[in-house]
Amino acid sequence: MKKYNQLIASMAFTALFLTATPAFAAENEAVTTEDAAAKKEKPKKITDRNHPDYLRCRSEPIIGSLSRKRRVCLTNREWTEANRKGSKKSRQFIEDMQVGMSDSN
Repeated sequence: MKKYNQLIASMAFTALFLTATPAFAAENEAVTTEDAAAKKEKPKKITDRNHPDYLRCRSEPIIGSLSRKRRVCLTNREWTEANRKGSKKSRQFIEDMQVGMSDSN
């Protein structure tokens, strides 16, 4: 009896889903026509390599693997910020180590 009730419930859900689909499809078509218009107005691809929003990709080795690499893509602006943060962290590390060495004497 339990399986019979589950079967009826799933059939009712399917019928409800199929009747709601045409209304959803009409709304979806309106959205796709707006998307098509937006796609026609694509921004031009940035070809100037010095532009802050130019996308640069590079492969970085995965630590612990001899052959695997991952591809990292960032804009020039993001690469600059990443380099700035990395330099700041390395400077801080060196300063902390120098302070620790002078305190031990």
